[in-house]
Amino acid sequence: MRVLVFDPFHGAAGDMITAALLACGADRERVVAAMGAVVAEPTVETVDRAGIQAIKVHTHATPEHRTLADVEKRLDAAAPQVPADALAMAHRVFVRLNTAEEKVHGAHVHFHEVGADDAIADVIGACTALFSLGVEGVAVLPLALGSGTATGSHGRFPIPAPATVALLEGSGLVTIPGEGEGELCTPTGAALLAEFTSTLPASLGAYTILAAGYGAGTRDPPHTPNVLRAMMVETAGAPAAMPVDTVDLLETNVDDVSGEVIGEALAQFMAAGARDASATPILMKKGRPGYLVTVIAPPASAASLARLMARELGTLGVRCIPAIHRFTAERTVSEVDVIIGGHKKRLPVKCGWMDGSIYSCKAEFDTARDLAEELGVPVREVLRAAQNAAEKEAGKRRQRDNPGGR
Repeated sequence: MRVLVFDPFHGAAGDMITAALLACGADRERVVAAMGAVVAEPTVETVDRAGIQAIKVHTHATPEHRTLADVEKRLDAAAPQVPADALAMAHRVFVRLNTAEEKVHGAHVHFHEVGADDAIADVIGACTALFSLGVEGVAVLPLALGSGTATGSHGRFPIPAPATVALLEGSGLVTIPGEGEGELCTPTGAALLAEFTSTLPASLGAYTILAAGYGAGTRDPPHTPNVLRAMMVETAGAPAAMPVDTVDLLETNVDDVSGEVIGEALAQFMAAGARDASATPILMKKGRPGYLVTVIAPPASAASLARLMARELGTLGVRCIPAIHRFTAERTVSEVDVIIGGHKKRLPVKCGWMDGSIYSCKAEFDTARDLAEELGVPVREVLRAAQNAAEKEAGKRRQRDNPGGR
């Protein structure tokens, strides 16, 4: 299994993560183009940090305060230059950031530092870089947080910043104070690493290092290399058990909401970061027909999703069953080339893996539907072509990674 390992012994920030992935072999042209959809001319250079050669990414952006809705508009405007899987992940990263900000400061907050174009470009760049590497999992070694105090838009605060703590809560990431004073892990860095390990969970045993690289931070202390190391590794040994993560189960009963409203509400829950959302017909008291609306939520997003359920459905109460453990398959989302009616297109496809083999492969339906409408063909034809292309590509990868057939 090919896994990306982050070693944030000196901390992590959004630009450092993007730079480390580039140094590890991510597609520089694709990453720069994606970031260029938000900032005019991002530049990449090699710098020295206490004797270590590292990649540094510059966005050249100015500060800006935005709401989550403002940030999401900026992300959607960048869609033509950003791969669909990376853009979806970038949306989830900012939902994480918004949830953490609301937990610390209350609802209806504005993003401050993390709402600026440089942060948006860093998130887009990091997500694009991750998917360009085609890894099957992400693991993070103990994450250095820093110590002391710092000054931000809300005044002086202890390190780690309250938003960083809220982001790491329930993420499963292991933390350490780190060496020296100052903020080593930023909220953007914490949100990215938490999303990476949630989307592509991986556990480490013995492994072989295939590639490594360093991403540089802005500060350059003389005796400490301010860098983040990323390593591409191949894990060895017996097949691992299915990964386990923790989710909260949110439920409410409604009997005065139309099917159209419920359908739109489920879409809103998914866009806000729910792992899944569903509605089941039920018979309520006094024989009234109704629906049981169920939302599977990451623990960090449970409170905000419960509020969203109340707003969208008009319900007066949401039950929360916390800390439900679930087994999750390894999954990847990548783009494949499909040829339909003489037209060559790229489509995002989600694959489920077990013991190094694909057992489930499915194209993203919305994208497949849009392509079917564009070409004037049945959507099932597009879905079938995408699945065949993904399985063919997976077979090539297995043959390449295991030429002896063992």
